Amino acid sequence: MGERMDDRADGLWGEGDSGVLRLPSGRLIRGRGLRRPLDPTAPSPSYAVYLLGRQPPEVPWEFRWLHWPDFRLPKDRVDARAALVETWERAADERVEVACEGGRGRTGTALACLAVLDGVPAGEAVAYVRAGYDRHAVETPWQRGYVRRFTG
Repeated sequence: MGERMDDRADGLWGEGDSGVLRLPSGRLIRGRGLRRPLDPTAPSPSYAVYLLGRQPPEVPWEFRWLHWPDFRLPKDRVDARAALVETWERAADERVEVACEGGRGRTGTALACLAVLDGVPAGEAVAYVRAGYDRHAVETPWQRGYVRRFTG
């Protein structure tokens, strides 16, 4: 059996771990759909951002909730930007997770915005996330537009 991530000396995700996207800087961020049960052998994040239409249940790690209804955009774009900047910063030395119910639309949109913060041109960020995370990520035209307008 392989090494549990919780036991890794650097405290980060492994590049081959399920749902983990490598950004150009080398930062690793896990995207996840909350509808799917978490593998009990998988590591827990040290910090998470939950993109949901309602307050998420409590979890044993630090998290931030962004009010972000399914198939839509964040209710508060200023708060969303601040949360994404914090997420990107923390991913440098923490296990950071971004998640919504299905793990594709809102999660993919947030991951694409994180890619923009990491230097990927906004017009290429959706393709970057689809290639490195999930080919169906960023589901709606307005989510794609949100990423195109997001600046690093």
